[in-house]
This record gives sequence, structure tokens and C-alpha cells, in this order.
Amino acid sequence: MKTPILSLLLCLATQLTVAPFPATAAEPDSETSIKILLVTGGCCHDYDFQTKSMQLAFKARGIAANWTVVNDGGNGTDAEIELYQNPQWSAGFDVVIHNECFAATTNPDYIRSITKSHHAGTNAVVIHCAMHTYRDAKIDDWREFLGVTSRRHEHQSHYAVDVVAAEHAIMKGFPAGYKTAMDELYVIEKTWPNTTVLATSKSEKSDQAHPVFWTNQYGKARVFGTTYGHSNETFEDAVYLDTIVKGTLWAAGKM
Repeated sequence: MKTPILSLLLCLATQLTVAPFPATAAEPDSETSIKILLVTGGCCHDYDFQTKSMQLAFKARGIAANWTVVNDGGNGTDAEIELYQNPQWSAGFDVVIHNECFAATTNPDYIRSITKSHHAGTNAVVIHCAMHTYRDAKIDDWREFLGVTSRRHEHQSHYAVDVVAAEHAIMKGFPAGYKTAMDELYVIEKTWPNTTVLATSKSEKSDQAHPVFWTNQYGKARVFGTTYGHSNETFEDAVYLDTIVKGTLWAAGKM
């Protein structure tokens, strides 16, 4: 038996266009619209489900989002996708959502072809395994862009989220006492100087608090990040999806 959300996702799936390169599409008929480039793929997660879930979340909240989805690189940990060969890969978008997982990719020139665009002003949202993407690289450019450094995660659990910046526009209305859907807690080794932590969760092993929602200023770009986003259950969680939508609007300057 299909659950209601699965039925909705399957319905939406028939309407999606997945483009290998950014493409110009018709402007949504709305007073508030946002052009989103979603870069996704790699190991370890159900990226098709997560993509459709985010698209439904924007639609359900009345946000006219114009999506271009690049799902490339296979399901391994080492890939250099064709998108970034174009120096203008991010042109025309309000925000880029990075939801990919390529830990073993280490080419500095390739990594800097991505971060260069962000430093010049391409706003971004970074989700879950984006924090471990390019983890094996010797350079820190990607980690500085993310706003945090992480190389490992702890076990899956329902983690309590402690809001530490309640007045920030992204966190207003975030429910007290909230616990995540089943998800992984990423160990944050370093918080970069231009990062503002919005919320933390404590390790069930060490009791150490780790940032789980934050913002970062990387050059001219506004960045919103979260380490949560491992499971499909997380991408069915209304509070999580609310935060993703609000964080995306904030990063794009549309809030």
C-alpha cells in the first residue's frame, strides 16, 4: 500500500525535468518566485526521493520555485561532474542547493571551479553529505565555503535540537522540544569565522554539542547549512522541510 506522501511523490515524479546543465525555463506566475539549481548525486542516500520532497515542500508552502536539477556522478564517492566545466555554471540562479556526496574527489582545480563562483556571489544551501563532499581533499576552500569542517558522523537517532539563535529569521517559529526524524549527527571539528550557529544537537556518546543549522558568509555569498538530511524520514518531516524552505529563501535574499 502506498502512503499518501509516496503517492504525491510518484505523481510529481512524472512532471519533473532533470537537466544536465542549467537551463532557462519559464518564469513562475507568482509575486514571489525563486530560481533554484539543485546539484545532487553520489553515494549513500535516496536523492530522487529527497529532490521530490523538497519540490513538494516549496509548492505546499506557496513558494513559486523554478527548479533545475542536476543529478550526476553516479552513486560512488569520486566524481567530477560535467556541470562545473562551464565557468558560468551558476549564472541566472538565485540560489544553488548542494545535496551531493563525493568524499573521495580531491582535484583542487575542480573544487575551486565551484567555490570560485560562490565566493563571487552565488548563494547556496548545503545539506548533510555536502559537508563530507571533498572530505579527502587537502585544500580547505570547500570547507570554508560550507562554514564548518566535518569528517565523520555518529550513529542514527532522534536528536533533540537546541535553538541558539531564536531571533534569526530562519529559526523563528521553530518548535521547542523538537527532535529529529531518524538521522545522523555529524561531528563538527571546526566552525569557520564567518559562521553563525543557529541550532545545535548533543552527541549521545560525548554530550558535546555540534552545530546542525547555521549560516555562513563566504565572500559575497550567503550560505545556509544543515548536517541533517540522511534519511527519507527526515525528508518527510514538516519541521525539517519548513527550515529548508526558510533557509533557502534567506540564502537567496527572498525572505
